Amino acid sequence: MPESRDDAYHDEPEHEKLKRNVNELLQELRVAQAGVQFLFGFLLAVAFTEPYLRGTSFQHGVHLVAVVFATAAVALLSAPAAWHRMLFRQGQRPKIVEIANRFAVAGMACLGIAMSATVLLLTDAVLGNWLAIAVSTFAALMFGVLWFGLPLLRRYQLNGDNNSD
Repeated sequence: MPESRDDAYHDEPEHEKLKRNVNELLQELRVAQAGVQFLFGFLLAVAFTEPYLRGTSFQHGVHLVAVVFATAAVALLSAPAAWHRMLFRQGQRPKIVEIANRFAVAGMACLGIAMSATVLLLTDAVLGNWLAIAVSTFAALMFGVLWFGLPLLRRYQLNGDNNSD
């Protein structure tokens, strides 16, 4: 069986492991932040367009939901960097890694909801309500399965494999 990443770092000192964990997490968040910031900018800009003003109350409500969840995603995905900076050299890396992981997962969930709401908003304007609901439901399921379902399934499988040893 190939060596896992954790096995490769088995002899790594705890302080080095924590430093690596923080750096990996912050790098992962940079990827997510770029997407959420682009989405947030789009959602803000669209509210000042003529077609938006002609939108239905349903579209305005969906837009507001998308903006609220995009805002939450920006806050949650950028919070770990702020925690790291505010607690720099305070011996808080274990807590930073623990909390930042929770923020990152919650931020990705908010981003998935914001993206799905944005898909609903756009497809409603182009296709109409029922098709928009079908397309946005598919998008939400895709985010849920790819970002949460499959990783959790793999985690469950790995924990099951570890318990059988």
